[in-house]
Amino acid sequence: MGRDVFEASSAARQVFEDADEALGMSLSTLCFEGPEEQLRRTEIQQPAILTTSIALLLALEEKLGSIQPAYVGGHSLGEYSALVASGALDFSDAVRTVHLRGRLMQEAVAEGDGAMAAIIGVSAEVVESACEYARTQTGSVVSPANYNSPVQIVIAGAAAAVEAACEQARELGAKKTIPLAVSAPFHCSLMEPAAEKLAPELERLQIRDPKTPVMTNVEAEPNSQGARIPELLRRQVTAPVRFADMIARMKEFGVDGFLEVGPGRVLSGLIARIERRARRANFSSLEDLESVRELLESENQSENQEGAN
Repeated sequence: MGRDVFEASSAARQVFEDADEALGMSLSTLCFEGPEEQLRRTEIQQPAILTTSIALLLALEEKLGSIQPAYVGGHSLGEYSALVASGALDFSDAVRTVHLRGRLMQEAVAEGDGAMAAIIGVSAEVVESACEYARTQTGSVVSPANYNSPVQIVIAGAAAAVEAACEQARELGAKKTIPLAVSAPFHCSLMEPAAEKLAPELERLQIRDPKTPVMTNVEAEPNSQGARIPELLRRQVTAPVRFADMIARMKEFGVDGFLEVGPGRVLSGLIARIERRARRANFSSLEDLESVRELLESENQSENQEGAN
């Protein structure tokens, strides 16, 4: 997880060293060597993913030069990476904040009391109806947590209510429902204690106006006002991630190429389902460098053709 860019890029190496210093522990060792069970703890996983994502971004720019996107955005935790990339938030502040965010989210609900599940093959309206039915039947919290694509929506809430919503969704035509191996039910009202405790820390951050508009999880609209960021991040803890709307909105603004920077390829796969014709690439290791170069070159050619016309 990030070892190749750590070894090949001085800029990436500095990011990992900054994370170790900011957190007072060797996050880099956990990323490179594990143990996996510790790395999977939410309070470790969140800063590990953020650190690796920013290290990859700086390594990429070290190899290809500065990248100037029209917009930046991320999925849940990834919004913090987007804020760092936009210049709104210093990396050291971001990694300390997500470390705290992970711990508070883990503590908000006792282990085993909450659950999350992906519902595949039906519309958002069907999923919302299934959640409403389950809330009525169980008297417990369940709601959409991640609108990942038009036919993939993750729900979160009390374990019994999530199970009831999945059963109802299957009756309403869902192709399948998949329980997720998570440590807490993120992005639902059960996370309100975490949001309340995180809010004062967010207000203390030194935040600047983003140099690049940030497509927010909560509103699925671009934000360029630094003053709005603490409240948007507080709301993000309990509100659903509107990722499908974020991508569709960028498409409306003329975006037709997407570059995912960070460990894994999950978002690139989701984008393929949201906007099938969109050009996309991901950078999760140095092996991906050529595909990123091709995407950026095709983008430059497209802009040059538009300018000529």
